[in-house]
Amino acid sequence: MSLISQKDRELFENLFVLELANNHWGKLERGLKIIRDHASIVRFNNIKAAIKLQFRDVDDFIHPDFKGNTDNRYIKKTEDTKLTKADFSRMVEEIRYLSCIPMATPFDESSVDLCVEFDMPIIKIASSDMNDWVLIEKIASTRKPTIVSTGGASEKDLDDLVRFYEKRDISLAINHCVSLYPSEDSELELDQIHYLKSRYLNHVVGFSSHEKTDWHSSMLISYGKGARSWERHIDIDFEGVNVSPYCSRPEQCDEWFKAFHKAAEMCGGRSHSKRNISKKEVEYLDALVRGAYARRNLDPGYIFTKEAFEKDFYLAIPLRKGQLSCREVMNGVGLTTEIKADEPLTINHINGPYSENINLKNLILNRGL
Repeated sequence: MSLISQKDRELFENLFVLELANNHWGKLERGLKIIRDHASIVRFNNIKAAIKLQFRDVDDFIHPDFKGNTDNRYIKKTEDTKLTKADFSRMVEEIRYLSCIPMATPFDESSVDLCVEFDMPIIKIASSDMNDWVLIEKIASTRKPTIVSTGGASEKDLDDLVRFYEKRDISLAINHCVSLYPSEDSELELDQIHYLKSRYLNHVVGFSSHEKTDWHSSMLISYGKGARSWERHIDIDFEGVNVSPYCSRPEQCDEWFKAFHKAAEMCGGRSHSKRNISKKEVEYLDALVRGAYARRNLDPGYIFTKEAFEKDFYLAIPLRKGQLSCREVMNGVGLTTEIKADEPLTINHINGPYSENINLKNLILNRGL
């Protein structure tokens, strides 16, 4: 694993990004309450979380001829939700105080400077800015770890961005994202997680989600497909303001986090090497193994061959403590003591490697009923 991919994993793996939706309608107190309410759920569920703000230099972001234009929804919302630098500073302070990671999506170059001023550990490139190379180059100039949402990006767009970051040795995580707000379950395209993981091997792949009906199934599926970072918009019921259907309330994030822990528990966390077999599972499987039983009385000095074993022994459950089983091959091994018909053939009846190797002998002595 390269140095950059290792850095990616340490920073991005199992990271939840919680974005304050609609710039919390431009109200500082609402923003602070969203942060506090969700941070308490983060802490309760022992989650690594970033709380993400949106930065725009509103004065320069909108062309002068269109300022105050109420016909354009994006322009109107941008102006209505304008915040001061002091407001943003207060929210960043609160995010850090509550042990979350402050993060932002800058939509213009001045806002990138604000990310640097606030010492944001991570910067987000919005899916709408996948081709905004003026902004991308400005973000990369900070050398800060970056998350990008794929949205409607083409394969070439993604390849170009990934190569750009790899050549500069800057950490980059890639979020599968469908830019529909909200998304129906049938629109999630979760198989794209596998596509991104197989195409960009050295990067953490995540899932930026906007579905409105389920905080459980998509987590289980995305985790199972290999997503290791997640993002949702967050909001709260407060002062009678309607919550957008693609946003998650604290109780819904609680369900989401619990589904993550369940997915991690069920998947086991070992995808690059053979899992360790638990003692409980070994004992269960041993109970299903057939043990060797004598068909007739046999005397010391009897020599085992494949043909002799098939004639003079049979296999049946249960397997007893110390009993030899269908797993052992005993060509050339001899009986050291007599055995009666229907008695179990045990490690104490024979010579050879199974009785002489202390590890093998202990294994056989400790398995079975």
